[in-house]
Amino acid sequence: MTDSLPEITLVRHGETLWSRTRRHTGRTDIPLTPAGEEAAVGLTARLPSPPLPIVWSSPSQRAFDTCRLAGFAAWSAKKPDLAEWDYGDYEGRTTADIQAERPGWNLFRDGCPGGETAADVGMRVDRIIAALRDADCNALIFSSAHVMDVLAARWLGLEPQQGSLFALDTASISVLGYAHDQNEPVILRWNQVDPAPSERHDHG
Repeated sequence: MTDSLPEITLVRHGETLWSRTRRHTGRTDIPLTPAGEEAAVGLTARLPSPPLPIVWSSPSQRAFDTCRLAGFAAWSAKKPDLAEWDYGDYEGRTTADIQAERPGWNLFRDGCPGGETAADVGMRVDRIIAALRDADCNALIFSSAHVMDVLAARWLGLEPQQGSLFALDTASISVLGYAHDQNEPVILRWNQVDPAPSERHDHG
């Protein structure tokens, strides 16, 4: 790896009640739980020291509060394109509940009625990636699980649907970057948690 190449640090927000119960949380503005707030504060020692050239957050309070509690609010900007997947009619429901009425349903393949498809999310994160590559500097991003799964897939040049290959825990840190030059995008680190994961990524 070349130290001078930009690194994009991705942070999934801390725990919410809906993330703990594995409910899809798209545009519902759910606050962090006390445990989620504690985990967000604990991120400070694990993240690059401020200021950074770019600190972007999803507009959701769970993402921005994680940013704030980690100590980066003063340098941050909210980016609508970083909002979590719009789950439409499936908002607030678990995968098991959805599959009980729609066997075999898969978010990344099938999308959500009244909400977004993987391609829709892919168009949003492509704009984020283009802006990051134009800026050509280190960046810190606070957002939610599924939108960052798609972001990682698109960073690597994969189809948006292949975001299904990734998983993120709450208050996890991941780093996107490059191998030898900017023609070789890679994942440098993925889903680093401390001290242990609280729950998997089903849901905002």
